Amino acid sequence: MFTLIHKDKSSKARCGKLTTAHGEVNTPVFMPVGTQGTVKTLSSAELHDCETEIILGNAYHLYLRPGLDVIRKAGGLHRFMGWDGPILTDSGGYQVFSLAKLRKLTEDGAEFSSHIDGAKHFLTPEKVIEIQQALGSDIMVTFDECVHYPAARDYVEQSLELTTKWARRSKEYFSENRKPSLGFARDRQTENPLLFGIVQGSAYLDLRKKAVSDLLKIGFDGYAIGGVSVGEPNSLIHEIAGYTAALLPDDKAKYLMGVGTPPDVLEAIDEGMDMFDCVVPTRNGRNGQAFTMSGDLQLRNAEYKEDLRPIDEDCGCYTCRTHTRAYIRHLFNTGELLGLRLVSLHNIFFYAKLMGLSRQAILEDRFLNFKTEFMEKYNSRPKNEKTKERKNSF
Repeated sequence: MFTLIHKDKSSKARCGKLTTAHGEVNTPVFMPVGTQGTVKTLSSAELHDCETEIILGNAYHLYLRPGLDVIRKAGGLHRFMGWDGPILTDSGGYQVFSLAKLRKLTEDGAEFSSHIDGAKHFLTPEKVIEIQQALGSDIMVTFDECVHYPAARDYVEQSLELTTKWARRSKEYFSENRKPSLGFARDRQTENPLLFGIVQGSAYLDLRKKAVSDLLKIGFDGYAIGGVSVGEPNSLIHEIAGYTAALLPDDKAKYLMGVGTPPDVLEAIDEGMDMFDCVVPTRNGRNGQAFTMSGDLQLRNAEYKEDLRPIDEDCGCYTCRTHTRAYIRHLFNTGELLGLRLVSLHNIFFYAKLMGLSRQAILEDRFLNFKTEFMEKYNSRPKNEKTKERKNSF
């Protein structure tokens, strides 16, 4: 399931290997977000070319559209979207509490009205596991309540108690039904999915500690830290992540949900985290922001009108091998969809490359130096240049 390979001597960073039914995943790893069965604008072949090892899907969105009947007939999510690598599916707990038009929370589960058509649905912890089994997920995540920041302590305590009860029920149902998803008895790639529990507790560290203690008693294949990046300051995100990661066992994968930018990911690796997901590389890419080792570029800006260099001269992605900053700016300036694809592809390649360099630095016991050098170079662009970009952007 998860094998710890090496701990960096200069930090808490670590390298590991996560074994799933659809292949091995080297950690630290960044998971591109494919919420609705697609990493926006990119094909599965392009994801492979970017050396993507695992992607993230979302049970809530796929349950609503296209629906489980369609995915069952297709033979599961992997076949439906043409992706043969590992898939982790989020339970949809965050979406229920952030997207649903109306919602009512009970000990049994969550009743909500779809954000798409208003239709009523009721999700229980057991139903969420059943949905993820139908999808054929390699890694499933328990149903939880994601509390927004800030939240009163008494509410967080009640929410955490409910989330822990749901985690226990999820594990019981998962254990009783740990069999090939969708009944594909002849397809071994749907066997032996993994189940991750989610640590909640908002910004209250003692409640985070209680959550970890309760989840360890239940026992999971890995542990996710949820309820971060929901409005709290950046420093608090890393305080929570570092504190919680230290409480989790070394022989299990540690997954920080919804983080983030390249500096945030490196900071979390330094804190001992193994897995990350975020919409930043593709969402920002669709808005013209490209990430490089020397900082981020807003390619829609006027200064790139005649810039015939690639996004990053040291990058080996298709975009940088083939196209210039000037061409990409032209695509955005004329509303051509290719611009969105090219920058998104570059960003996904960049994140995968950053994870590979991080793993190499960990294995060589120099991650702290690597992170420091990256941060210095990444933040080295003059402030007046960034100000100029904002003024000249379209």
